[in-house]
Amino acid sequence: MKFYFPDSQDQVSPTFNFITEEHSPYRVRQRDDKYAHEILEPMPYDGLLVSKAIVDGSVKGAGKYSMPQRERLYRLGVSRYFRLPENIVTLGDCGAFNYVDEEIPPYTIDEVLDFYERCGFHAGVSIDHVIFAYDSKVSDEKANPAWKKRREISLQYAADFYEAVERRGNRIEPVGAAQGWSPASYADSVLRLQEMGYRRIALGGMVPLKTADILTCLKEIDQLRLPVTELHLLGITRVTSMEDFALYGVTSFDSTSPFRQSFMDDRNNYHTESTAYTAIRVPQVDGNPALKRRVLAGEVSQAKAKSAERECMKRLRAYDQGSETVDRVIEILEEYEQLVEPEKKKSKIPAYRVTLEAKPWKSCKCTICASHGVEIGIFRGSERNKRRGFHNLSVFATKMHHIKHPLGQEN
Repeated sequence: MKFYFPDSQDQVSPTFNFITEEHSPYRVRQRDDKYAHEILEPMPYDGLLVSKAIVDGSVKGAGKYSMPQRERLYRLGVSRYFRLPENIVTLGDCGAFNYVDEEIPPYTIDEVLDFYERCGFHAGVSIDHVIFAYDSKVSDEKANPAWKKRREISLQYAADFYEAVERRGNRIEPVGAAQGWSPASYADSVLRLQEMGYRRIALGGMVPLKTADILTCLKEIDQLRLPVTELHLLGITRVTSMEDFALYGVTSFDSTSPFRQSFMDDRNNYHTESTAYTAIRVPQVDGNPALKRRVLAGEVSQAKAKSAERECMKRLRAYDQGSETVDRVIEILEEYEQLVEPEKKKSKIPAYRVTLEAKPWKSCKCTICASHGVEIGIFRGSERNKRRGFHNLSVFATKMHHIKHPLGQEN
């Protein structure tokens, strides 16, 4: 089972000073900052997925790449641009979520293939159109016309894409995108893609589905799936169900979930193999909009807020070194939480105590926690939050390694 990490230009700076909260004045982001695969051992993923919408933009506006970054990617190719080891495979797609509100996808077959070819991807997904609906009992005849239209658009693009790959004599592996709203419609999409010649198929639009629904779809697909056909799950992370998914032909998937939970989840920010902890929030006074508004309104003394912020960081580091008590750390964290969010209904202080008493970074063997200790457990700015996200990827990779294939061997 291969895990692909979707790129979103996520890097950390080795020159970042956690004490002064500053980068080196000589830092050049593209040259000096590091990707997860450059700082974690062992490798946190098997492949990298890059979307055309992220690089070139779409109807929603510019992508996440600056013009120099975009030109550099096209000039160097995806493997050299990301400084990937030889064993990391690459997959390109269109980023269908970025144009979900459009009547038809905004790209042509030639534009997408040009993107895949110029970047040198190992494989590329055909253009698709996401269907945001699921009803296991709706037949094709009674389905919403908009759902049917989107599925037919995806299949027509897939047919044209496969023909274009063949015509160009491209070495890229074509991956057909299957959309549906029910087990039967997904299975029919897979059948038709196989008839076109696809032997690797990506199942899209399943992110909102419950695990039981995904399994129902996979079982239905398996009735028609050829033994040589491999399935990829787009945007799905269900570690505990991966063994079940593998039984029905799933050989790869992609997701940003472990990474994004480090700074997007309200509670489960720092992952371990057995549980997840709440990261300790110590927002910067000058960088927290709510606190800045309260300071400007005269509700909070800026000097008092900055003093409490500094004391939080001081006691957290002292506690990590064994020269401070957990109660004293909790005391200042509670004081600072009241300054930042005085009307908060549910305090995170009890969760912070659990995190502090466990000190999960002390037992973590990833290179990030070994280097930075308690800093990775602090929710504060992108350098800490992204490093914690990288740590989560490392934990996720370990979990995936222990998943057994249908034949009984581990990954």
